[in-house]
Amino acid sequence: MALPPKFKGHRMTFTEATTSLSTTNPVLHTLEFYLDYVCPFSAKPEIFKTLNEAVIPHIRANPHLSSNLQLIIRQQIQPWHPSSTLVHEAALAVQRLDPSKFWTFSAALFDDQIAYFDLSVLNETRNETYKRLAKLAADSVGVDEAEVYGLLEVKPAEDPAVKNAGNGVTGDVKAIVKMARLTGVHVTPTVVFDGVVAGEISSSWTGEQWVEWLGKNVV
Repeated sequence: MALPPKFKGHRMTFTEATTSLSTTNPVLHTLEFYLDYVCPFSAKPEIFKTLNEAVIPHIRANPHLSSNLQLIIRQQIQPWHPSSTLVHEAALAVQRLDPSKFWTFSAALFDDQIAYFDLSVLNETRNETYKRLAKLAADSVGVDEAEVYGLLEVKPAEDPAVKNAGNGVTGDVKAIVKMARLTGVHVTPTVVFDGVVAGEISSSWTGEQWVEWLGKNVV
């Protein structure tokens, strides 16, 4: 599935983009990771950590892989985790302010995941959770805390008749949810390779298993 340009931070490529239409230029394989920041299985056994610490360095070090593969994070909000929407909104706010910091902030969200589980947000308002997320964004990737919170805060609309206006990233949330619905992906994490769900890939895979799989599939 295509990635809208406004979500460019969700994509990781390893070579310079080309403007040539030559048929000799490779068509990239695509690995898409459908992840929910509040889903325990998206963080543990740490599929994202393995991706960051083992898989991506291996791709960068391997010219064949780096010239033929791109990675995409697909934000998959799981509504049975009520705070999932809030946490994903924070990632979208960082993506809006500085797309280059989206992946690093995603890592920070997974590292801090337990802070947004049901019991962790039980006694705070929605805006209070947003304030914590804005501070995490500032502390972890250096974006402006006030700007992040400004995109997240729910406040009265200028028109008193409007009671459900959302916040500064509600439009982005609608876009990622609509895209996810088109794929039919349900479980997180889910990995899609070249448009097809790679059911053999497990969230518990080690770096070595990923290296073996990439060697067989990125041709």
